[in-house]
Amino acid sequence: MTLQRRILILVTAVTLLAAVGVLAVVRASSRAAEKDHVRAGGPSVTPGAVSLAAGDGGRRIVFRNMAWGPHRDELATALAGSPEGARTASGVSCLRFYAAGSTGICLQADRSGVQEGYRAVVLDARLKEVSAHPLGGLPTRARVSPGGHLAAWTVFVGGDSYAGTNFSTRTSVLDLRTGRLEASLEDFTILKEGKPYRSADVNFWGVTFAADERTFYATLATGGRTHLVRGDLGERTVTTLRENVECPSLSPDGTRVVFKKRVPGLPVEAPWRLYALVLASGAETPLAEERSVDDQVVWSDDRTVVYALPGDFGADLYSVPADGSGAPARLMDSALAPAFLG
Repeated sequence: MTLQRRILILVTAVTLLAAVGVLAVVRASSRAAEKDHVRAGGPSVTPGAVSLAAGDGGRRIVFRNMAWGPHRDELATALAGSPEGARTASGVSCLRFYAAGSTGICLQADRSGVQEGYRAVVLDARLKEVSAHPLGGLPTRARVSPGGHLAAWTVFVGGDSYAGTNFSTRTSVLDLRTGRLEASLEDFTILKEGKPYRSADVNFWGVTFAADERTFYATLATGGRTHLVRGDLGERTVTTLRENVECPSLSPDGTRVVFKKRVPGLPVEAPWRLYALVLASGAETPLAEERSVDDQVVWSDDRTVVYALPGDFGADLYSVPADGSGAPARLMDSALAPAFLG
């Protein structure tokens, strides 16, 4: 083969590779642009005012809108009594969100620097920024205490899924009354089986707050096992209560938690089932949802929990009774991270 022919073959190969690369970028851009266009048959979404105040607009849901169109990823609101009805979008974008006590926490992308990062933004009742805190990883969980005085968030700092074991998290708690930020719950004293415990592999995630604005529950992972812990912000301690508990969510009356539990025999990528735990007795009850739920549920009232499952356009919300009865029901299409207000 002559040198000229070799050069021709090389130039042709490089040209083809470049064309393939350009085509891939164009297709990816096209798919991304699709999400900016309203999908036929999707929910009606219009811009407007969204409030986190308890008395504004009656009983309602505030959530991350996943419906395709110009308001995708914005916080939106819908009436709790007709969740599949019209939505009002706020213009505020969040990856994770929660609200209580007229306070919201919004984990969002931060594009102000050279490289994209993330930040936790505390919102007031009118969705105005109160404070912002840089995040060291990918946002995954967010909670606000019932009175609105405490906010918590969890980020992945290694790996990107709770399903496996190759991940690391950081969980922070902010006291809005004092401005004190506990940057990592790993700095708290751990009491495991009644004794102080230390290990380099400790991870926390999935905080849920009690009504006293001091006590919280969370997941502690160490030694290949997960534990439900009760925390005390005043004493800066966490105490293990039970194994195989992830992402607990405390009931409004403070007596039960609903959590996801790893069940032997299920696929590695979908290992969980939802359970309810009575804190006083330790009695466990499986909920009627048999699909694997990788979410921290939200209590819509004293009897029902709501959670997200993957959907055709990102995620859909489902509800199920918290006592093991009934059956799961679709609550909202194209929605994520709900908070029930009013």
